[in-house]
Amino acid sequence: MCQSDEVFSSPPTLTLDRELVLLAQSGDSAALGTLLARHRAGMLAVAVSMLRDPAESEDAVQDASLTALARIGDLRDPAAVGPWLRMIVRNLCRKRLNATTAILAGDLPPSAERAADPQEVLERHAQRDWVWHAVGLLSPPLRTVTLLRYFSSVTRYDEIAAACGVPVGTVRRRLHEARGILSRTLSASRHNAYDDMAAVAAKRRREAEEAVAAGHQGTFEAFLRERWWPDVDIVFGNGRRTRGIGHLTQVVDVRTAAGTRQRLTGVAASIDVVVWETDVSSPPDAGPGCAPSMCWLLSYDADRVRRVRMIHRAAA
Repeated sequence: MCQSDEVFSSPPTLTLDRELVLLAQSGDSAALGTLLARHRAGMLAVAVSMLRDPAESEDAVQDASLTALARIGDLRDPAAVGPWLRMIVRNLCRKRLNATTAILAGDLPPSAERAADPQEVLERHAQRDWVWHAVGLLSPPLRTVTLLRYFSSVTRYDEIAAACGVPVGTVRRRLHEARGILSRTLSASRHNAYDDMAAVAAKRRREAEEAVAAGHQGTFEAFLRERWWPDVDIVFGNGRRTRGIGHLTQVVDVRTAAGTRQRLTGVAASIDVVVWETDVSSPPDAGPGCAPSMCWLLSYDADRVRRVRMIHRAAA
C-alpha cells in the first residue's frame, strides 16, 4: 500500500523555519523578522519562567533578537532555529540572574560559540548593511549606547555611563528604547538595498589604525588637524574637558616619548558615532595615568570628529 510523500516530509512548521533561515542567511532581513515574530511567544515564555519579571523578560527577548540578528549565519541546522533562539534567551537570562557584569550580545549555546569580535561576525553575513542601517536610524544617544553595548567590549552599564557622561539609569533607559526600536524596525523591514556600511566600517578602521601609527611616529598632531575639527570637544578619562587638539597632542607626545604604546583592538562604526578600543603598554617608569585599556568614543560631523570622550579601563 503506497503512502503519501507527506508522511515522510518534514512538518510544515520546520519546513517554513528552514526556508526562512536560509533566506535570512542570504541577507533577507524580512525573513529574519518573520522568524523572530513566529518564535517570540516561546522566547518570552522562557524568559518569564526564569526571570519572573515582565519588563526584564522583554529586555531579554530583545537582547536575544539582536544576538540572533548578528549570528544567524552561524546556525548550522536551519530547522532547529526555535530551540536555538530559546537557548539564546536562556543563556542571557542566566547571566542576568547569576552575573554582576554586563550581558554580552554574543552569548550563545556552547556549540554555537566562536572566537570573533562582533564586527567580524557581521562582516561575514550579507545582512550587515541592514544591521548598520538600522543602527543608523537610532538617535545619536541611542546609537552610542547600542554601539558600546553590542559592538565593543565596553558592555558594563557603569562603563557605558562613564563613556557617555550620563547616569547608569539613563543608560538602561536608552538601551531599552534602542532595543525596542531595533526590534520593531526588524519586524517591519523589507529586503531593500542599503548604503554599503561595510565600506564605512572599513574607512573608520583605517582611520583608527592611522591614528595609532601617527601617535607612535610623532605625527599625531598632523593627523588630528586633517581629520578632526579645530575646536573638537574632548573629555579625558579623568574628567578634564578641553577644546581643540593641543592638550591631547601634548599628552600623546609625552607618553610616546616615555615609551607608552597603544595597540588597536577593536573598532565599531556607524555613520557618525565610532568606538576605538586600544590596549596600552607602558614601561615601569612611565608614571601614573597609563591604564592598560582605553575606549575612545568619537562623534563625527561632516566626516570630521567633533566630540571625543575617553574612558580608561582597568582591564580589556
